[in-house]
Amino acid sequence: MIYKKFQNLELSALGFGAMRLPLVDGNDANIDEKAACDMVDYAMENGVNYYDTAWGYHAGNSEIVMGKALNRHPREKYYIATKFPGYDLSNMDKVEEIFEKQLEKTGMQYFDFYLFHNVCEMNIDAYLDEKYGIYEYLLKQKENGRIKHLGFSAHGSLDVMKRFLDAYGKDMEFCQIQLNWLDWNFQSAKEKVELLKKHNIPVWVMEPVRGGKLASLEEAHAEKLSALRPAEKAVAWAFRFVQSIPEVTVTLSGMSNMDQLKDNIKTFESEKPLSDAEMKTLLDVAGEMIRGIALPCTSCRYCTTHCPKGLDIPNLIELYNEHCVTGGGFLAPMALMAVPEDKQPTSCVGCRSCEKVCPQGIKISEAMVDFSEKLKA
Repeated sequence: MIYKKFQNLELSALGFGAMRLPLVDGNDANIDEKAACDMVDYAMENGVNYYDTAWGYHAGNSEIVMGKALNRHPREKYYIATKFPGYDLSNMDKVEEIFEKQLEKTGMQYFDFYLFHNVCEMNIDAYLDEKYGIYEYLLKQKENGRIKHLGFSAHGSLDVMKRFLDAYGKDMEFCQIQLNWLDWNFQSAKEKVELLKKHNIPVWVMEPVRGGKLASLEEAHAEKLSALRPAEKAVAWAFRFVQSIPEVTVTLSGMSNMDQLKDNIKTFESEKPLSDAEMKTLLDVAGEMIRGIALPCTSCRYCTTHCPKGLDIPNLIELYNEHCVTGGGFLAPMALMAVPEDKQPTSCVGCRSCEKVCPQGIKISEAMVDFSEKLKA
């Protein structure tokens, strides 16, 4: 197992993500506890010492099962991370209640790592609102030794991350972002890494395989990678990519079965970062994948000057592209929660005034209709 230095700790480069644990009968709330414990045992035996869970994973049961699995091992042998569930605005005034319950659910006396969960457009104002006292309470728990290291995870835009860091950056010790070779340019992951580097905050990686999307590629794309590294599977390429980013400390993988765990541990037995030529090929493949789905908006904003409804069309197209490339998911709907009702894609009246000035010839009105329909699905 590769280990990375974080302050005075040695953390396994592969972190055990507990969002996709093995299930009984495919029910997300019903975790197969024995299988999960077996996986944790194997991970511990093979050098994994970082375990990441959260309040909402598996309908609230991930923290319970991970607590049971980890408490069978000496406390000094592992580091556990969990998060304050700010993805649900109804939780904002319950930080003390939730934190105490998390300790109870996991059976822990303290958390090694604790995060503001999912900083994004929808909750940034609430996270920064002093009336909720979230920041102050978590700092107090750190002073009391019940949180050893405080950080945040972010699915939001670069601007949202900047706002959070401007307010709380001096006390953030690490940051967890969605980082993979498809999102390096598409989701501005490169710029997010650079922002964190500027603040001297190490990077934790989530979604390195983008929910499994990068574990299986179209034949033409797979052949290009195989020509360079015949022995590496597509999923290994995803991990080799993040191994090539110096700022990365821990890479989380949500593993659902023992085979996935064994494969990932084998990959992290060695560090094999990509060469410049391999990196170029991989990012070229990413570009091909995105161009085959996403609209080619350049954010010139000519369209916004001609929209009678005052829609932020470039932003809506960016979210539409994300939704299409991902094949659904929560990111676009979550970001739209911060958009006023009269500025949603459903507000497009189909006048096509924007299309008359679009240099890329994008059929914007059709995209807004399609976006609205996809959001209903």
